Amino acid sequence: MTPVFVLGLLALAGVPLFVVIAGGALWGYHQAGIDLQAIAIEVFGVAEMPILTAIPLFTFAGYLLSEGGAPARLVRVSQALLGWLPGGLAMISLAACAVFTAFTGASGVTIIALGALLYPALKQAGYPERFNLGLITTSGSLGLLFAPSLPLILYGVVAKVSIDDLFVAGIIPGVLMIVLLAGWSFWVNRRSAVPLADFSRREAASALWASRWEIPLPLIVLGGIYSGYFAVSEAAAVTALYVLGVEMFVMREVPWKRLPRIMRESMVLVGGILLILGVSLASTNVMIDAGVPEMLFEALSGLVTGPTSFLWLLLAFLLVLGAILDIFSAIVLVVPLLLPVAAGYGIDPVHLGIVFLAAMQLGYLTPPVGLNLFIASYRFNKSITGIYAATMPFLLILLLAVMIITFFPALSLGLGR
Repeated sequence: MTPVFVLGLLALAGVPLFVVIAGGALWGYHQAGIDLQAIAIEVFGVAEMPILTAIPLFTFAGYLLSEGGAPARLVRVSQALLGWLPGGLAMISLAACAVFTAFTGASGVTIIALGALLYPALKQAGYPERFNLGLITTSGSLGLLFAPSLPLILYGVVAKVSIDDLFVAGIIPGVLMIVLLAGWSFWVNRRSAVPLADFSRREAASALWASRWEIPLPLIVLGGIYSGYFAVSEAAAVTALYVLGVEMFVMREVPWKRLPRIMRESMVLVGGILLILGVSLASTNVMIDAGVPEMLFEALSGLVTGPTSFLWLLLAFLLVLGAILDIFSAIVLVVPLLLPVAAGYGIDPVHLGIVFLAAMQLGYLTPPVGLNLFIASYRFNKSITGIYAATMPFLLILLLAVMIITFFPALSLGLGR
């Protein structure tokens, strides 16, 4: 049996992904006659990247926020401001989940944490059951295009692209996705029996005051980065320190005895990302040395006639990839191979990053094996086929959004260039 076949069998058998990738890198280095210590050097090189300090700090801050009362306060202030609109609570769910996912970097965490608040609230307000399931499942993946999303940072590291440029580039495409879904929510519920809440200045003021510690956080982080006052790693440190101070000393919602568990759970995610990144960089170097990107370009040249046909083929590939591979693994495995091929067709690497993440975000919802579908099925104790049906309208709307983002690069590049 060939090594590639063996590694494929190991992956199908459930062997950890980093082991499979490392095995491929070891075999490639051995075949090329390169000292296997080069892999250790690659892993050490990952540890020396200054920007990577942002990943554990932002992850820890997101996990800490989810343990306190921040999600409930976020929902309350959104309800106070938008509850008077038809479909207002649905729009609140979209916005709240997007912000939460941007800080945690994990859509599954959003479904589990905010789903416990939003799903009963939607049900109690009279929204249809299928609509509620589809909305919460879909909303879990929103926010991956907004700063300080971990996939954005990781793409910048792997592609050697300015993370500040990526943060700016993701704003309009991310807002487009939310606006299209909000429009659908308004249309579906415009004539429904869902009662609308009267706007109350007193409740709005009270909700804003209750959220006075969380509301400035995005402004501090994004304002500091875009103004040039903070580097991304410095913004991550400020975010972690701010959240720790608020949750542990000001609000006192997270007991000290829970802090070690929160740190451990957040760093397990970070450790997995960094381990995969280290061995994937080694594996990528093998493929680059072997001329794999050039071979891909030559293979595609017969099928692809220009940037437009390349983007169509890329979208189809990413939708399949997103359904079978998590976004972090896909970034470190596929992006280094795609970059030179896309460059050959004149695709800007920043635009490629936004298209890549938007399509992979959609992959979380693509049947039959989209990750968010199974998380929602488990979280809400519903059949997976029922989740498929509930998410289908939202999936089609997001597919339209991804197509617009793909073929109108000005949406990604207009603000920054």
